[in-house]
Amino acid sequence: MRDQLDQLAAVVARHTDSLWHDSAVPHQVLVAIDEPLAPTDLLYEPMICFVAEGSKRATAGERSWGTGRGEMFFNPLVLPVTAAFDEVPYRSAVLRLDGRALTGLLLELDGDEPRTPPGPGGRITAPMTPEIVDAVTRWVRLLDTPDDIRPLAARFEAEILYRLLGSPLGPGLRQFTPADSATARVRTAAAWIAAHFTEPLSVDAIAAVAHMSTATLHRRFKAATGMSPLRFQKQLRLQEARRQLVAGDTTAALVAEAVGYVSATQFNREYRRAYGLPPAMDAARLRGRLAGARPS
Repeated sequence: MRDQLDQLAAVVARHTDSLWHDSAVPHQVLVAIDEPLAPTDLLYEPMICFVAEGSKRATAGERSWGTGRGEMFFNPLVLPVTAAFDEVPYRSAVLRLDGRALTGLLLELDGDEPRTPPGPGGRITAPMTPEIVDAVTRWVRLLDTPDDIRPLAARFEAEILYRLLGSPLGPGLRQFTPADSATARVRTAAAWIAAHFTEPLSVDAIAAVAHMSTATLHRRFKAATGMSPLRFQKQLRLQEARRQLVAGDTTAALVAEAVGYVSATQFNREYRRAYGLPPAMDAARLRGRLAGARPS
């Protein structure tokens, strides 16, 4: 399968002119990193990531996992993570999950036959099979023939999902779609927090959105994200504050207020605990790294 992975890495590199690139193919993101990067804050969406070359490690709260060459990673919800690219060059193709496409495929495969629901948890990383690598490579190669994207992209995506359902990630994918599954309820809670993270939130309000008791929400949310719901909110606030500080001519006090902190002192304390430096110093360090980086 080495040659297959080399081919996938080459086609990803050919069509990526920046670190993260939304391609012309629906639901497709390409990633190409050639030089080492400092650990990077990212906000994951529901997705499958197929790694053709290199490796990365992601950390979310108390959870940490690695994905390397020839492996794939399944993320079922909005999730703030810190990613470290351990081996470069790094090449991957990402499929943003479309619940409607997955539901339609499951209905076609399963019909009206009752299925035993999968147990809680499930794998989030697994090796790719040659069939999956081949399907993903053909999906990315649609960029070589743009006229083929509209008639073929959905078909290639359906093939990838079909192959994934037969993989170790299949049980997790099956939990992704039912509206009343625990996975879907945690995903709803995470998305709601992400949409309201600058507002004062309570665990009771989040539990009501997810239609769970507070105890069940806390247990299932932490199992899925590595964080409690309120720590999840804090992580979103800190990531957005860091982005604003690096991108704009602003102050830590203004940014703290913009992301929902009432106390600038608390913001400075939590920021330093998360990133190792006070906000202004950390932003200056990151701007210096960005200015000295070689353009992709």
